Amino acid sequence: MLKIEAILQPSKLDAVKDALLEAGIEGMTILEARGHGRQKGHTEFYRGREYTVDLLPKVKIEIVVHEGLKEKAIQAIIGAARTGRIGDGKIFISRIDEAIRIRNDERGETAL
Repeated sequence: MLKIEAILQPSKLDAVKDALLEAGIEGMTILEARGHGRQKGHTEFYRGREYTVDLLPKVKIEIVVHEGLKEKAIQAIIGAARTGRIGDGKIFISRIDEAIRIRNDERGETAL
């Protein structure tokens, strides 16, 4: 099993969710996040004063899939989230040793 974490622009959340559902991935966790990558934020003006926004709003999607769905999930995220500009986000993939459904103690891939 693999855990796929994607950090995205908030405006791309609905498109990515729909793409993942279309790819057959139903379970996901979505978190609001703040952060920055290479762009290091930006400068804005409010009431005539300049201030720096160094932590930008982001969305983090976490999904756990079996290895056969890895590429489908990645391509769904990339296809829906890519704009070609800085700040599109990142995808991180890590191994999951065990999954347990709390309700009935199912384990492994059946718990997904």
